[in-house]
Order: sequence, then structure tokens, then C-alpha cells
Amino acid sequence: MTDPDLDNPAIADVTTLVGMRFGTRELNFFPRLMARTALMGSHQSRSRGRGMDFEEVRQYQPGDDIRTIDWRVTARTLTPHTKLFREERERPVLIVSDLRPSMFFGSRALKSVVACQVAATLGWAGLNANDRVGGLIISAQQHAEIRARRSHHTVLQMIHRLRDFSELLTQAHTSQYSMADILRDCRRVALPGSTLFLVSDFHDLDRDCEHHLFELARHCDITLCQVFDPLEKALPPPALYQVSNGEQRFALNSRDGKLRQQFEQQFRDRQSKLRQLAAQLRMGFLTFDTAEPVLPVLQQAYSRKKKGRRR
Repeated sequence: MTDPDLDNPAIADVTTLVGMRFGTRELNFFPRLMARTALMGSHQSRSRGRGMDFEEVRQYQPGDDIRTIDWRVTARTLTPHTKLFREERERPVLIVSDLRPSMFFGSRALKSVVACQVAATLGWAGLNANDRVGGLIISAQQHAEIRARRSHHTVLQMIHRLRDFSELLTQAHTSQYSMADILRDCRRVALPGSTLFLVSDFHDLDRDCEHHLFELARHCDITLCQVFDPLEKALPPPALYQVSNGEQRFALNSRDGKLRQQFEQQFRDRQSKLRQLAAQLRMGFLTFDTAEPVLPVLQQAYSRKKKGRRR
């Protein structure tokens, strides 16, 4: 049966999003590389046994490992005490997909459609790594929360919501949500130790957003996944173009050399700001060009062949 969405490039089609799972088999180091000590927080080991999180101290009991004796408490109380540790647990992977009107743009593929592909690929990769996967999807006027579970049904649920929310963009022009609102919601749902992917163009990232990211980065491993279109990087070839935002039309003269330089500098400044913020808060930073396939970017970051490198 043919997926009707395949005939509408403005809507992310379910068949493509489901098919993204096959390429994730090469992401052998997902999401373990999220926690490289030089860049990120601490993604715990998956091996069972005594974990690394201290829980409490109690009196020593026969059979306790003498290596866990707390000598300071023992000396202070004159009674042997031992440390207890919580068992290691997998960390949930939360994927936040920004499908607001600014993402409904693209010269090759729409940013919204590419964002859905990024989110679906990350979902399958997280499931392959035996993590619980969930997230948030934000559109112009509503949002959906997918509870993190270790289940194919959860990823499929997320895929169908991505498809539905991408279709909503064909009817929306303004949004009631800002990036600050999205990050505020992230702080509400992200448990300490979560691996958090933010998929957006980050067009309205401001000081308020930086504050929320700072608070999130204290307890979560974060990667910014920026989706951009080549036309945001440089103006089209010199000519006079008719441009519309869906409500207004105006003429764009790309022959203006000064305008071209300012436009390109604005993009470079925004990229520099995002990279500096990611470095400052020890977050990952990946960029996805709408003219290029999604999977090679993630392979560069997480495949066995490139295990020592990050974008």
C-alpha cells in the first residue's frame, strides 16, 4: 500500500521515518559517547553489579564487602559502618522536536521534515542501545509528550505524532511557544541523568534560553541538533526574487553585495554563538543541512569508525 504522504514533501512520511531504523545499526557508540569526560557529564555503565552512585551508610553486617567500609564513620562511632551504592540504571533518552512555523522552510527539503528524520533516527538508535526513549514534540499551538519506554511501540508512537505535527505546519503561521517555553517544559520532564537531544533551528535562542540550558546541563547530557537550510547560509544567485512568509510578499534583490555579506555574517555569528554555548555548557553540537542526508552526520559522531570524533 502506498503512503499518501510520499506525494506531499511538506509532510514527514511514516514509511521513511520507520525505515531510518536500519541505518542505526552502525551507531555502535550511541549514546555512550555522549558522556566523554572532556565534553559531557556521566552516562553510567550498563554492566550490572555495584553501581557508582552513593546512597547511604549503615552498620557493617557479616558478608559485606570490607572494601566498602567507611573508615571515617567507623572511627567516629567506634562501630564498623559500610557504604551502600545504588544499582546502575540505564538513562532515558529524551528527544525534543521543534516543529514550529520557523521550521516550515526549505529549498531542497523542509527543515521540519528533516527534523522529523533526525528525531526518528535518534529514537531508533536509543532503542538499539537498550535505553528508554521518549520526548516532546512542539508545534505552533500544541505539544505532545511521549513517555520514555524501552519499546518499539513508543518509537512508532513518536513517529506517528511527528507525522501529524508536521502536517499541522501546513496550516500554521504563528506560534504561541518560544524556545524558552520549550526548554522550560524540558526542565519539567527531564529526569536527572537523562540524555537530551534538542532538534531545532534555534532561531529564537536568547538569554532566557541560556539560563534554562544551564540548569538542564547540570543534570542531563545535552546535544543541540541544529537543522538549517542552505538559503539561510547564503542568499540565492544574484537576481530579483519574490519572497513570501505566507502572509506578506516582498521583493528580494540578491544582487546587493552589502546585503549578501550581512546575511552571510549573520548566519556565521549565530553558528558561532551556538558553538560557544555548547562548549561552555559541555553540550554536544550537531548540524544537519536540509540538502544532505541525516544518517552520515550521526555516523560521524557515533559510529565505530569515527569513535574518537565529535562534530
